[in-house]
Amino acid sequence: MRKVAIKNGECYHIFNRGVDKRQVFNGIADYERFLLSFILMNDEKDGLMIRWRNFKASNKDTPLKEFLRLNLSEKNKLVDIVAYCLNPNHFHLILKQLRDKGIERFMQKISTGYTMYFNEKNKRSGALFQGRFKSTHIGENALLLHLSVYVNCNSEIHGISDAEKYPWCSFSNYIGAKEDEIMEINKALVMGQFASVDDYKTFCRSNVPYFKEKKDDEKLYME
Repeated sequence: MRKVAIKNGECYHIFNRGVDKRQVFNGIADYERFLLSFILMNDEKDGLMIRWRNFKASNKDTPLKEFLRLNLSEKNKLVDIVAYCLNPNHFHLILKQLRDKGIERFMQKISTGYTMYFNEKNKRSGALFQGRFKSTHIGENALLLHLSVYVNCNSEIHGISDAEKYPWCSFSNYIGAKEDEIMEINKALVMGQFASVDDYKTFCRSNVPYFKEKKDDEKLYME
C-alpha cells in the first residue's frame, strides 16, 4: 500500500527499472511497443492493444490513427502524459492523474502488457520490472519545472545520448522538433511558463549539469 493516495488533478514523477537493473528495451521495436501502450492503454476501456494487433493483421497498411477513430470515438484518458524518457534499463514519467486511481491503473496496464510482450518475445518468464512503480508527488511548481528537465533530458544526464537527438523521450516534443498528435503530450503545463522554446532550452542546459552530478542519488528525485 502507498502511504499517500494519488490525487486527481495532481502531477507525479513515476519511475521504475528492470529487475536486477537488467535491460528492458533491447531495440527500436521494444521502445515503440512501450510507447504504443501509452496510447492504447491510456483509457478506461481495456483490450485495445489486442484489438489493434488483430486489426493490424488484416489491415497492414492502415495507420493507428484510423484504428483509433474507429475504436475510440470518445476517449476517457486515465492520465495526462506530461513528460517521459525511456532508457535501456529504466524509465521516468511525469503523469497528471485525471480519474480515480488513474495512475495506478495506467501503470498496471502498461507494465503488465509490456512484460507479457517482452517475455513472449524473449522466451522468458517472471517479473521484468523491479516491483511496483515508485511515485513522488510534485506539489510545487518549481519542482515540476525542474523535474521536467530531469525527465526530458534523462538520456543526457545518464550519458546515453543528447536529449535533442534521443528519440525515446519527450524533449523533442517540447522544443517543437516532433509533434505527436496521437500520444498527446501535455507540455503546456511546463511550456506555458516560458516565453519561448529557446528560454526552455536555456533552462534545461543550466540544470542538466546539476542533475548529472546528482544522478546516482535516487532519493533526491523519488522522495
